[in-house]
Amino acid sequence: MKKAVKGIIGLSAALVVLGGGLAALKLTEPEEKTDESSVSSSETEGAGITLVQDTASSDNAGTVSKVIVKNRTDELTVTELTAATDSYAATYTLEGYEDIPLNTSVVGTLVNNANGLVSDSIVIEDCTDTAKYGFDDPEASVEVTYASGSSVKFVIGDAAPDASSTYLMIDGDDTVYTVTSSKMANYSKTLYDFVSTTVLEEPAEEDYPIVNSLRIQREDIDYDIFLEYDDKSEDSDYTGGTSATHVMREPTFSYLSVEDSTPITNGMFGLSAESVYSVHPDEASIAGVGLSEPFCTATMSCDDGNDYVILMSKPYIDENGEEMHYAMLEGGNVIYIVSSEDAQWGTITPIEISSKILFGTYVWNISDMKVSGSGLENIEFKAVLKDGISEDSTNLAAEDFNVTKNGEVFDAERYRQFYAFLVQASAEEFALDAEIPAGEPMAAVEFTDSYVNVTQKVEFYDYSSLSSLIVINGESKYLCSKSYVETIVENIKRIDTGEDYLTTWR
Repeated sequence: MKKAVKGIIGLSAALVVLGGGLAALKLTEPEEKTDESSVSSSETEGAGITLVQDTASSDNAGTVSKVIVKNRTDELTVTELTAATDSYAATYTLEGYEDIPLNTSVVGTLVNNANGLVSDSIVIEDCTDTAKYGFDDPEASVEVTYASGSSVKFVIGDAAPDASSTYLMIDGDDTVYTVTSSKMANYSKTLYDFVSTTVLEEPAEEDYPIVNSLRIQREDIDYDIFLEYDDKSEDSDYTGGTSATHVMREPTFSYLSVEDSTPITNGMFGLSAESVYSVHPDEASIAGVGLSEPFCTATMSCDDGNDYVILMSKPYIDENGEEMHYAMLEGGNVIYIVSSEDAQWGTITPIEISSKILFGTYVWNISDMKVSGSGLENIEFKAVLKDGISEDSTNLAAEDFNVTKNGEVFDAERYRQFYAFLVQASAEEFALDAEIPAGEPMAAVEFTDSYVNVTQKVEFYDYSSLSSLIVINGESKYLCSKSYVETIVENIKRIDTGEDYLTTWR
């Protein structure tokens, strides 16, 4: 026999002996212990088992008549609000809270996530130590009752190690299952989590009313802020004012900034709270957050005959450093927490929503205008449409008018340019209580808006080293930059010189 063959036979014999030794070692090795919570091949075998179904109905989905949820904070009973139709699914409410604005889609999950619930896996059958899965202090117990009369109760334990699954047991069954965690999350929520945080629903576009007025009454100011719908805002022929739909009437007349005033006039519709503080509050609870004598009351009156009143507490700073208010609708039964940023009625000042323009009349709506400056000759302009030009014409321009200055023909375009400078006037702050200085104003402009047949006189008085006081129709209104008024005077001087009007000031 060749040496190579002998070597192979010897090696084979050695492997046989060695293999026997390995086998002996394997037989004497201690048995591996299994953990009941470990996931094994039973996952596959236990997945997809229907755990909650109507056992008295041929339709496994069944019709749920009631779900009772008991968790660590609340006991909630879910009942049907509207029955299912061919087009729409059933909706649900919480018994005893039918008068509360609920988030019905979230409430519905308490029914829909349970009915037809299937397992992800079987963890252990005939379990004797349920505490290790969290069933000694369960997250929640849920009882589903069907219209047929059958019912199923299950208990929710701890989250499984993979976090995407949660332990669950069916009443009367010693098997521990896992189910998808996301389907179990809402059963641990508090009552307040099911209350809608929308303070006042926003109407559908076709049902959206006109807000006739908005009145703000606050403890920290000694006047009301009153905004009123401007019916001329829908008049396509009127080009004065601003594009805002409302004007300020109190504490003074002012045109409004569209961007800044809309959250005030229409902001109650769709107002979203940060959270719910209390439902069905008693008088003591309402008083405890300062709403029995509210710091702020905002009243919105609409053209559909409905009035909405929101009551707000003094602002406070929450744990995140944000300014908040307690708030509730008058006659409502929910106290909300709203941010000052969203519910601006509690902090807004008139100047913040004012457009700050002084001359809001379209130049060609002005039939006559008088201008004067300290020590200067008074000037009176009159603008009249040329023969053959209709008042109803659109896009009227300088060439359509005959303009006179103190009774003599004047360049209509130069008149328009002077007024274009005036409309750049911008109020900087209200000065409603300011005393009008003695003596003549630095400058004055008086004009008649022929479209609305209103005459307005705007006077500018020397008030301080940097400011001028604006007096409108004899009442103190605003402060503005004195350099602007000095530029008015300079431009009045230039009316007859032909020099370009100044358009900037310090």
